[in-house]
Amino acid sequence: MEPLVDTVIEDDRWEAFGLDALADRAIRAALAELGLAPEGFTLCLMGCDDARILELNGDFRGKAKPTNVLSWPSDERGASGEGGTPEAPEPGDEDDPESLGDIAISYDTCAREAAEAGKPLADHVTHLVVHGLLHLLGYDHVREGDAALMEGTEVRILARLGLSDPYS
Repeated sequence: MEPLVDTVIEDDRWEAFGLDALADRAIRAALAELGLAPEGFTLCLMGCDDARILELNGDFRGKAKPTNVLSWPSDERGASGEGGTPEAPEPGDEDDPESLGDIAISYDTCAREAAEAGKPLADHVTHLVVHGLLHLLGYDHVREGDAALMEGTEVRILARLGLSDPYS
C-alpha cells in the first residue's frame, strides 16, 4: 500500500521537525472531515526553504517573493458558483490511489510567521498543510464566498485536531 503523503525533504530542518508525521495526521483529519477515505488518495509534499519556494512562486505565479505554501492540483475541482462546495474527487483503490497533486511548504516563511504570530510552529504548519490540501481539492479564497467556505472548512478540520481557529 502506498503512503498517503509522499514527503520530499529538500531542507533538513523539516526532517528534524517531523513534517512527514505531522502532514500525514493533518491530511487524514482533513479527508475524514470531508468524508473522503484516505486510502483512496495520495499527494506529494515538498518541504523546502525560502530560496526554493521563491523560485517556484516566480515560475508558477509570477511573484518574485517567497511564500509559505504553494499547491498544484492534479485536476480542476473548483465549484463554478461563488461559495459553492468543490466537487469531491473520485478515490482510487489502495493499490492505485488517486493523486490529488503537489504541495510545497517553506520552513523559513513558516517559522517566521509562527514566531510573529506567537504560535507554535507545529500548529501553523498543520494549518498550512490543511490549507494546501484544500487548494488541491478545489477550494479557493479569491472570491469572498469561496474564502468564507474555505476558512470555515479549515477551522473545522483544525478543531478536529485540537487546534484553535487561526483566523480569530
